[in-house]
Parts: sequence; C-alpha cells; structure tokens
Amino acid sequence: MGTFCTVVKFENPQELKRLCHWGLIIALGVIAICSTMAMIDSVLWYWPLHTTGGSVNFIMLINWTVMILYNYFNAMFVGPGFVPLGWKPKNSQDSVYLQYCKVCQAYKAPRSHHCRKCNRCVMKMDHHCPWINNCCGDQNHASFTLFLLLAPLGCIHAAFIFVMTMYTQLYNRLSFGWNTVKIDMSAARRDPLPIIPFGLAAFAATLFALGLALGTTIAVGMLFFIQMKIILRNKTSIESWIEEKAKDRIQYYQLDDDFVFPYDMGSRWKNFKQVFTWSGVPEGDGLDWPVREDCHQYSLTIEQVKKKADKRVRSVRYKVIEDYSGTCCPLNRGIKTFFTSPRTEEPRIRLQKGEFILATRGVRYWLYGGKILDDSVLEGVSRIRGWFPRNCVEKCPCDAETDQAPEGEKKNR
Repeated sequence: MGTFCTVVKFENPQELKRLCHWGLIIALGVIAICSTMAMIDSVLWYWPLHTTGGSVNFIMLINWTVMILYNYFNAMFVGPGFVPLGWKPKNSQDSVYLQYCKVCQAYKAPRSHHCRKCNRCVMKMDHHCPWINNCCGDQNHASFTLFLLLAPLGCIHAAFIFVMTMYTQLYNRLSFGWNTVKIDMSAARRDPLPIIPFGLAAFAATLFALGLALGTTIAVGMLFFIQMKIILRNKTSIESWIEEKAKDRIQYYQLDDDFVFPYDMGSRWKNFKQVFTWSGVPEGDGLDWPVREDCHQYSLTIEQVKKKADKRVRSVRYKVIEDYSGTCCPLNRGIKTFFTSPRTEEPRIRLQKGEFILATRGVRYWLYGGKILDDSVLEGVSRIRGWFPRNCVEKCPCDAETDQAPEGEKKNR
C-alpha cells in the first residue's frame, strides 16, 4: 500500500478527471454491488458472524474487495509510464531505426507507442483500457493483470454466497417437485430466525448481483487468460499484432526472411519475471530492453518502420462524395452502417465533399484512414485519422506511387 501512496500524488488536477468516466463508473459499480450484497447476505441470511466459519468468510470478502480495489486504482493512477518528451536514443545514429512522434516531439522508444487518448507515447504499451481510463503499459501491467485475476476470484466467492443464500432461504418455502430428494439443511438454518426476513426485494437484489458476478467472472477471466498468454511470451497485444503483420508482409513480398520476436527470453519463467517482481515495480527504465542473443536491439522497431512503409504502399486513396458529420452511429447512412459501427474508442472523422482520404484498413461498411492534407496545412497539425462510412467515399484510380513496393522488396503478383 505504501508504494501506491508514494507514487500517486494528486498534484495534477488532470489525474482527478480520470474518475469521471463511464468505464470507471461501471467497473466500480459492479465491484460495489457484488461486494456489498455478498457481505449483507452472509451476515443476515447465510453465515452468522458469531460462528468461526462466518467470521472467516466475512474477512475473506473484505480481503477480496481491498485487493481488487488496490490493484484497480494502482493500475489507473500509477499509469503505464510515458516516454520523456523530447527523448532521443543515446547514439544519434540509432534514430534511423526509430519512428518519430510529431505530437510528443520525440522518438518512439523500443516497445513504445503513441496513445491518442493519453496524448503521449506510452512505454511498452499493451492497450488503452476504458475500464481504468488509462493505458496498460510497462509500469502498471502487473497491477492490471492482478486485478484481472482477483476480480473473477472474488466474484466466484460472492456467487457462491448468493447461491447458498437463496437456496437456504427458499428451501423451506418453495417446492421444486423434488419431494424424493432428502437434503439435510439443518446446519444452514438460522436459530433464531434473522431479524430482517429474506423478502422479495432481497431475493431480486441477490439474483441481480449473482448475474453481475457470473458475467464478470466470465468476461474478466477471459481477459486474464489473454493477458497471461502474451505475458508468458513477453509480448504485448500490439506486439502480437506487429508480429502477425510481419509474417504477412514477408509472405506477401515472397521474402527469404523470417521474423524472430526479439524480447522472448526463451523461458516462460524469465518472461514472467519481466512483468511481475516482488517489489511490484518492473525492472529497467522502460526505454532499454533485454533481447535474445540472435536479435538486434532494434529488431522490432526496424520491422515497424518497414510495416509503416508497406502500409503506405497498400493504402487506398478515396474521394469524399458525401458529407459525414463524424457521429458514432449515423442514422442517415443506412441501417447496416448504423448497426455495424466499429466497437472501438477510436475516433470518427468529419468528412466534407471533395476531400481525399488514404484508407489503411476497414470492415464491410466502414473504413479507417487519414485525411490527405496539403503541406501548408499539415505543418504543426497532427494527422486527422479515424473511421468513416464506406458509402460516403468512392475509390480513386490507383496512382503509380501507391502501386509500387517498398524499396528492396518484391511484390507478390
């Protein structure tokens, strides 16, 4: 707890604004409902506090809540760690292997990526999580993963309390047609009866909390297994995607090459220790990373530079034929476009007829790309990128520039 208090300082009012977000409100609401109902059900209707088992059960419920909230707020306020503004590699010649961030006015350190939500380059960025209203990265990856582990475990305990409470309270009141089944529930019965009867409101609240607990167990549990899968390979979600695109690029251009992920230490235990430490603080400064013996210090960043060049080659130019207001789910673009709006926090961009867009990816009814701006307009302005409906644009004839392969690579015809 001391580590959290020493790191989290509310000197910046912007940090307090993190509390005003829909993801945070929903997450804390679920934790509050499940924890409160589990404690109330245990004390009033299931396991009395004056018994040894009831006391241990109540202490465990409090313990789950404290640990969950500690790791949750740790992940949110400690944050992922940001690349210092104006950062440059120690050896200036290494800058050719790195991408330059115009927003942060700095080079992107190995394993770092720029987050549009945080408006900074994040160290070892995994993803921007709306539930903590912050990025998951180098400094808070362990706390975030522990939260993903503890939340399902706490919900499983709470779900057990909810089920047993409803069963013990309704056993002598309702007939399920199980007259031939003999179950001894004498140990669970209250003597004397509880001061507050288990009424319809209590049943409805317990049933609702049970649904939240089971849903959280499944959803958050799946996220935990996904995170552990990439942690044991010493990767992030973004790096897994980069590796996949690297293999796709090699296959597309028929290259006699093989991409080897440089940060896999060759042992799951060694990879595990790259994230989890006894102190809770990851080793290193978040800028330099240990790599495999057969890899270059900038193997991943070199691949990113190649991927970016390939992305420009494969991008498609579109011309805007109808205005688009930039709304998330536009009603005037058709029913299919409305219901297939991308489920992501990535922005939508406003379009005006006659503008040109360079699209880099898309789904059936939506495209993602950036506006093509004049050099005079582009100076000092960050790129305008986001999603937009396909039926607002039309494909331009292929230019000679976009039909060429990157230098040194052969296109697969």
